[in-house]
Amino acid sequence: MALEILVPDLPESVADATVATWHKKVGDFVERDEVIVDIETDKVVLEVPSPNQGTIESIVESEGSTVLSKQLIAIINTDATNTTASKENSYESDIKDSNTDSIQPSDKTDDKGLSPSVRRLIAEHNINIDQVQATGVGGRISSEDIHNYLNKSQNESKTETEQTFKAATDFRSEKRVPMTRLRKRVAERLLEAKNSTAMLTTFNEVNMKPIMELRKQYKDIFEERHGIRLGFMSFYVKAVVEALKRFPEVNASIDGNDIVYHNYFDISIAVSTPRGLVTPVLKDCDLLSVSQIEKNIKELALKGRDGKLTVEELTGGNFTITNGGVFGSLMSTPIINPPQAAILGMHKIQDRPMAIDGEVVILPMMYLALSYDHRLIDGKESVGFLLTIKELLEDPRRLLLDV
Repeated sequence: MALEILVPDLPESVADATVATWHKKVGDFVERDEVIVDIETDKVVLEVPSPNQGTIESIVESEGSTVLSKQLIAIINTDATNTTASKENSYESDIKDSNTDSIQPSDKTDDKGLSPSVRRLIAEHNINIDQVQATGVGGRISSEDIHNYLNKSQNESKTETEQTFKAATDFRSEKRVPMTRLRKRVAERLLEAKNSTAMLTTFNEVNMKPIMELRKQYKDIFEERHGIRLGFMSFYVKAVVEALKRFPEVNASIDGNDIVYHNYFDISIAVSTPRGLVTPVLKDCDLLSVSQIEKNIKELALKGRDGKLTVEELTGGNFTITNGGVFGSLMSTPIINPPQAAILGMHKIQDRPMAIDGEVVILPMMYLALSYDHRLIDGKESVGFLLTIKELLEDPRRLLLDV
């Protein structure tokens, strides 16, 4: 029976998709629920499993093809069985049979059967006659066979030289690959942010010593109790949520001629994946504990790495945190993620000499960068927001006392 394989239902915000990778080819046997193809959208990669076992009868849409929801992409013959084992047994039998066949040695190595002209050519070019294919009468080597052998040797030598030259010039080569749908979508949104917002960036720096000492003091107890490491990101999220409460304009967005103020705190976390940059969303961060934030961030990061994020996990978000410091970035100007009004960039923690009470002290410092839409957020709010985050990170006790 022929079973049609269709593109799964695409999310409402996704118009079409691309056939990314076929894991099977025509003639391959597939088990029930075995993934046969990946369908890539501009947000997620959808794995399409086989609903039944059978053999791939035909592939309708090849890799790179644009497809729509419920479109036919392949046909599986469910009446077929896995014949791999029987084929292997058949091949082994054929090999055994072929090994039993007796091969008669050629008499072309007998110099008595060679003409004087052939002997002269063999002597001039120092040819091993065992490598020459004999086509003459009685299996003898003819002059034409010698010439063919010499031409073949010259061609092989030329090919080897060309390959050597190509290897020597590979450092000048180019490789052209099409952009993934995710990469194209990211490019579109970055251009949209630059062209449709009045984006401005303000900077500050924060002394990370208090948080580093706090982590050092409690990291073992925290990991033992909650089963997750205590990182920096949970402190960043907690500080951002508190700052958003104090400056609601930063947690708002522009919709036409209206300003939409959000009374919830969904934070997008920028995650670098092999397919490109994604921003999964931590929902209701004001209700999450430090351990819950750390666990959710780790789960989203692993899903992003493996391409398992769902559309729901990538949808929404009122504010974005991006941490270029994990890659060694000292300072940057992050780009807003529309329709959000602001994004916070965290950077590398680096020891620097600082003047404290008239003395030079070496402290672990980190630059903060807040990019914001100046149409909605004024300088007073942006600077106050960033100063609030700085104060909360430099004195984490404020997060507990709400001061």
